[in-house]
Amino acid sequence: MQKRVAILVKGYPRLSETFIAQEIAGLQDRGLSQLIVSLRQPGETKVHPVHRRITAPVLYLPEYLKDDPARVKRGREFAERQPGFAEAERIFQADLKRDHTANRYRRFGQACVLAAELPKDVGWLHTHYLHTPASVARYAATILGLGWSFSAHAKDIWTSERWELSEKLDSSAFGVTCTASNLDYLRSLAKQPKKVELVYHGLDLSGIVPLERKPHDASRPFRIVSVGRAVEKKGYADLIRALARLKDRSWHFDHVGGGALAKTLKDQAEKAGIADRITWHGSRERGEVFDLLSKADLFVLPSRIARSGDRDGLPNVLMEAQAHRLPVISTRVSAIPELVTDGKTGLLVEERDPKALAEAIARLMDDSALARRLAVAGESRVREKFSPQPGLDRVAALLGDALRAEAA
Repeated sequence: MQKRVAILVKGYPRLSETFIAQEIAGLQDRGLSQLIVSLRQPGETKVHPVHRRITAPVLYLPEYLKDDPARVKRGREFAERQPGFAEAERIFQADLKRDHTANRYRRFGQACVLAAELPKDVGWLHTHYLHTPASVARYAATILGLGWSFSAHAKDIWTSERWELSEKLDSSAFGVTCTASNLDYLRSLAKQPKKVELVYHGLDLSGIVPLERKPHDASRPFRIVSVGRAVEKKGYADLIRALARLKDRSWHFDHVGGGALAKTLKDQAEKAGIADRITWHGSRERGEVFDLLSKADLFVLPSRIARSGDRDGLPNVLMEAQAHRLPVISTRVSAIPELVTDGKTGLLVEERDPKALAEAIARLMDDSALARRLAVAGESRVREKFSPQPGLDRVAALLGDALRAEAA
């Protein structure tokens, strides 16, 4: 019997996590059989085309333990009969002393349910994110005596306590992360640094065929686009301030993405007197996003490090914009300089600097030749250096080797 890998995610499907769906689909294409385990029920009705390609079944754990007490009770009773339960409970209690929260109890309860309901043909657990999904994976793997591994991305790394990251790194068999800055930090916390590898998740750009762009026609507004959730780390408050500095210029801004700060940003734009030049599209499918990118003159992502420490990793939306042969402006945050080289494949400014951001936007509005050079160079680099195939091959090899070792 071919063994499967259980892929743990916080929620599935999620429009903002195309990179995870892309990896699941890529592993499927490479013959790896998978079960998707989601800690949350789907919160969105729309999906991307890549989600429709995925054939793996989904096991939804109880999002809150109170929602299904009978199921949680069965899971706990099963877990208590397993040889690994005492060690799993010891780990949980140690975690609880340092993080006495309802969230911690929830993750242990979900782990017991997962242990009880995991199909017998699942031989390995692999989790996306090192925060809550990794807690569930670690507890469940310990209960069942299975191995587990991880893919670490951004928020999960930079908002987690160092002690928790260190213990999870040491408990896991191996892990991958998608930026060099992430890699350096995680290796500094691990007893065995080499067990963490750099694997750029890349992006499937084969279906993106950029239109031949003409210089901006001054008879119409300059079209600026950004795609990202309305949350602090995306820096949209800085972009609104930057656009307010350009009131005397002709431009229109399109924003795509949901998020908790959407109303705050709309109110900010209203107070700045620029609300009538901004379209807030909310969440959109990939095809609709690509249509906006094809009609735009510039893509801006003003990422910043949030007060919680959360930050972007290597944003897919920047790669997609560059693949559409759009000039991009972003910030010197996290791994963005690994993708965008200032003055060569885009423009970079410091985070939280609306004045510098406004100056960069004005520069590309006024210099169509520079915008064209950056766009062409950006497209060339992203297609050459950020193909998803090498990363998918490596993750498939790691998981395949892990399954074979467990079966031996």
